[in-house]
Parts: sequence; structure tokens; C-alpha cells
Amino acid sequence: MKPSLLVDAQARLGECALWCDRTASLWWTDIEARSISRRSADGSIQHWPLPEKVGSFAFCEADGRLLVGLASGIALFDPADGSVSGLTAMDWGVAGARINDGRCDRQGRFVFGLYHAAETPVCHFYRVGPGLQVERLPLPPAGVANSIAFSPDGATMYYTDSPLRTIFSLAYGADGSLGEPRPFVKLSSTEGFADGSAVDADGGLWNAQWDGSCLVRYAADGQETQRITLPVSRPTCPAFGGPDLGDLYLTTARIGLDAGALERQPQAGGVFAMQPGRRGLPEERFRTA
Repeated sequence: MKPSLLVDAQARLGECALWCDRTASLWWTDIEARSISRRSADGSIQHWPLPEKVGSFAFCEADGRLLVGLASGIALFDPADGSVSGLTAMDWGVAGARINDGRCDRQGRFVFGLYHAAETPVCHFYRVGPGLQVERLPLPPAGVANSIAFSPDGATMYYTDSPLRTIFSLAYGADGSLGEPRPFVKLSSTEGFADGSAVDADGGLWNAQWDGSCLVRYAADGQETQRITLPVSRPTCPAFGGPDLGDLYLTTARIGLDAGALERQPQAGGVFAMQPGRRGLPEERFRTA
């Protein structure tokens, strides 16, 4: 199961890999470059500049637009003409915060958390409803929100504050109600930091481990069942895709690596592909009013 380099993206901070089953295309963002990229079915690649850093995004159910998590708030982005509209500007209540990881729940609402420049737990988690209204969720504050994902039936939510090296899980109601977070996986001090995650059709959580050079699958009970070693140290976000959702794609980062590290891992910042022997689920789409 050797990962292969699909796109030599050289991303400073590649994130939010998403597979569009309608167009058979792979999308991702380079947060530091303020851009969104797409690899089409024919292998061609297109890049779009955005006015702010894009921490995460989601496909819209009704049209070809994207719901984008900009540094200052939520907006709609149309790749057909590159326009950004409908910005819901937010006051995060703390300087140096921006939107980070986010995913749609099984009801088509976008759930996201924030990144704080000092990585101190002073930021909150939020959910975007169909009218682009944003509500704060009753979860403990985080410094680097990541690993937001949902079980196949939508009844369990996962998330992490990366510096804590712990992935949490909680009951998640179709009505939006949240249970009490509980530790799902704890990484040791010698392992990496939990970054982005994707859930497969069997309910396993695949987690990219920053500074851990690996992608790890945990069963629904939190037990490790599979580990893929990577040629780069900073994987960021996995996503299932391909014709039968049997391919696993992965964004990575170059940011913070010194010259020696970049010489040892020249593919850092690339987008990788592998066949893990599992299938994923179609990406949930944001459902507008």
C-alpha cells in the first residue's frame, strides 16, 4: 500500500481534501497561499486565488458553488467566475484566530473550528445552517481545531484540539444536539499530532498525524487497525474518492520544515493517493435554504 504522489503541489499548508463525486474531481486548499485547487478527471489542475486564507470548505448541494471558511467568516465561492459572495463576517473574540478544519454533518450543516496563532485554547466551534446563520457549539475551546468528522449514521462527531494529542468523540443528534465529549484516541508524546480525518463506510476514522509521517485508521471503538507510513512528515487531511470511493487521497504541508528536512522529503506539500482496501462515503454537501 505504498502512497504515490498524485500532484506535486508544493503546498505550504495543503488542507481540506474533498472528492466531488458529481464531477470526479479532487479539491483542496493551500491555506497559506490563499487558494483552492482542483484536479479534474483528465488530470488537469486549476487554481483559484481567494481574498483570505481558506481553512476549509464544502460543496453546496444546490449548485456548483462552495461554502468557504475564510479567515474572517463564512462565504460562498463560485468557481465558474471566481466570485465570492454572501460573506457572514464573524468576530471570533480573540485576535489571531481564523477558521480551520470543517466538515458537513449528515444533515448538510457545516461544522468548523478555529486556529489560534498562539495555539492556546481560546477559540470555539461553530455550525452553519442553511441560511448561512452561524451558531456557537457548546464544546470546550481549542487552539487548533482539527479532525472534524461524522460516523456513517451521523450519530457520532469526532474532533480534536491538535496540541492535546487527543481525538474526542461525542453523541451528535440529527436535531443538532451534542453529547458530552469523551477521549476516543490519545497519541503519546513520541507520536505526531492529530490533524484532519475521514470516516470510511465501515465507520473507521482515518487520521493524518502531523509530524508523525503516518495515516492511521481507528475502528469505532478507538482501536488502531491500520497504519500507512508516508514519505513526508506533515500529512494534513485525508479524503476518500475515485470511481468506487476506494481511493484515499491525502494533502500534506511544507510549512515549518527547514532546508534539511525539505531535502530529505522533496514531496512535502504534495497530494498523495493510495488504495487502503476500504471504501469511503460520498462527501456530504452543504444544504442552503
